[in-house]
Amino acid sequence: MRYALRSAVVVVCVFFTSASAGPAVSRVFDAPAASGDERLRISHDVDNPWPFEPHYTAVEQWAVRQQEIREQVMVAEGLWPMPERTPLNPIIHGRIEREGYTVEKVFFASMPGHYVSGNLYRPTGKSGKLPAVLSPHGHWPGGRFYENGEKEARQQIEKGAEKTMEGARFPIQARCAMLARMGCVVFQYDMIGYADSQVIVHREGFNDVEAALRLQSFMGLQSWNSVRGLDFITALPDVDPKRIAVTGASGGGTQTLVLCAIDPRPAVSFPAVMVSESMQGGCICENAPLLRVGLNNAELAASFAPKPLGMTAANDWTQELETRGFPQIKAIYKLYGAADKAMAWHRPFEHNYNQVSRELMYNWMNKHLALGLAETVTEQPFVPVSPKELSVFDADHPLPADSTDAAALRKAMTAASDAQIGAFAKDPAEYRRVVGTALRAIVGDKLPGRGEVLVGDSRGPKASDGLTIEKGTIQRRGGGSRVPYVAITPAGWNGTVVVWAHPEGKASLFDAQEKPSPLVQKLLDGKSAVLAPDLFLTGELLGPVGAPQPGSAKYAGFTFAGYRYGYNPALLASRASDVLSAIALAREWEGVKSVRLVGFGKAGIAALLARGLAGDAVDRAALDLDYFDFDQVKDANAEMMLPGAIKYGGVWGIVPLCSSGSTALWNAPETPRPELVAKTTKVQIIEGKGEAAGMLTWLLRDGTNQ
Repeated sequence: MRYALRSAVVVVCVFFTSASAGPAVSRVFDAPAASGDERLRISHDVDNPWPFEPHYTAVEQWAVRQQEIREQVMVAEGLWPMPERTPLNPIIHGRIEREGYTVEKVFFASMPGHYVSGNLYRPTGKSGKLPAVLSPHGHWPGGRFYENGEKEARQQIEKGAEKTMEGARFPIQARCAMLARMGCVVFQYDMIGYADSQVIVHREGFNDVEAALRLQSFMGLQSWNSVRGLDFITALPDVDPKRIAVTGASGGGTQTLVLCAIDPRPAVSFPAVMVSESMQGGCICENAPLLRVGLNNAELAASFAPKPLGMTAANDWTQELETRGFPQIKAIYKLYGAADKAMAWHRPFEHNYNQVSRELMYNWMNKHLALGLAETVTEQPFVPVSPKELSVFDADHPLPADSTDAAALRKAMTAASDAQIGAFAKDPAEYRRVVGTALRAIVGDKLPGRGEVLVGDSRGPKASDGLTIEKGTIQRRGGGSRVPYVAITPAGWNGTVVVWAHPEGKASLFDAQEKPSPLVQKLLDGKSAVLAPDLFLTGELLGPVGAPQPGSAKYAGFTFAGYRYGYNPALLASRASDVLSAIALAREWEGVKSVRLVGFGKAGIAALLARGLAGDAVDRAALDLDYFDFDQVKDANAEMMLPGAIKYGGVWGIVPLCSSGSTALWNAPETPRPELVAKTTKVQIIEGKGEAAGMLTWLLRDGTNQ
């Protein structure tokens, strides 16, 4: 079967194994792990993210990627689809008067039983609808209550980082006070575990395997709090919802980036000391599974284009921003003719949001929020409010009695999410849109377009005993995967290609005498060709001894699946991606009439993932589910670990995506089948124990019936 394209039907079969590369007839290379697949030698982590290398020549091209980023971040944070916006029921009290502004205390329920607390700064002497700034604080001790010691404050003044003792001692409070005096309504809110938000301990409660499978994360909860913070501030009668800005530093910069990527309401963004192509944010609350697979903070920032984006950098991991990261961001803004709406400044201070940086921000806000202040804005002295006075809860306004801990909150989140996904059974098209989008983010891939897969390392064709055998690697144009494969074509090929997924990879095509196995011969006798890839870490992709594993789950003394799967695809996702590559290759062969897919054992799950993403590129699929569902995964390092799988219904949640062609499932798990599965007419579930020969018999039918 030649890549130059022939005719007929292709069947794809996939299996997994830890066996050797197999008999000589199946090997592409003489040396083990010689394929050059970058996944065998490159992994990513907090300090070594994926690069941002924009190659776009038109806004329309970038717009596709921009939407992909938004969807990926929302899926990663458990916010796809957005949860129900339950009533906030905000409490605002304790007005404190200051020169030119007031400070009030606020708390509201971002979801039932979980409360967001913070301070609301309002200018005095202003009327009409005012611009507003959302202000997450970051990981400074005490967060919103942060108070620097006098000795450290004097040192900051001596360095030129600060100009007044008040600003040096209360730098977080200083920016809110100044923005209010400039005419903005400012809401500064607590990160979980800081200041008045003490019910859930920072970094705790969302770190187990089930949380990853359901995409429940500390970061996702904080991002939801930010979304609800926007809901709160835009509903205020004195706020102009079209003039909303977000600014925070360090961890608050991460929250700024994420909020501005997923919510269209902010008009101005100013993340401080966070955008870089180096360290991406070390805290558990800045990471989530799936979040930065193929993505880094610079590209995340660029997704805000063409709206105004200002960034500051310091002598930390952001110090190269002006030369690494910002040029790529600016290239995106140039597509819109808006290069002047993106700016980055490096100032030679330690990690900070000091007065020098704050004044850069004030002037950015003055310009892009149309505040109308004529002169260059400099920070004015202010009278700080003591941390005790800023505290939200008191005898008259206690923490509500229904406030819940992480375990109870997660239970409620699970019930709400399951109900939300289940409700889509009433609208199959909407289900496929929502869950199909989620599956693309979970796998980190989609079916390659025509011309996007290439054959490399070609070996053959070689004719023998009425068969033609070709070998090589399947490569993605511009990608790093290099998947070894074998294709066997019988004389009189009828145009059908079967993609064969097996735990032993392409070695499973042959018996001990290096002849096609009886199962493969059954396909060949039916005049179908067979294409078998070595899926990732099987066959010739097992990897050399000591090859890097896909990222570590440990960082800065903490263990969290998001440190690994937030930067690297899960093994199962990589295998599904390889099945998609094989399907795309089969589809482009000259003369192909039908592409079919078969997956056995654990490979059946990878094949099911690919089937759900392949659409009408596959005519028939026979899949062995091996009695597996994702609730069986108890270890974050397990071979079948797939973040997000349970949130979207596990194995059965994928089945309704198989809405074209015909699909049959064998050896189904005993987990409950959602209503929509029964309504998916293109899929049949074969009861009882299924055998491989029966699967192939079904696969080779002419397609006029199931």
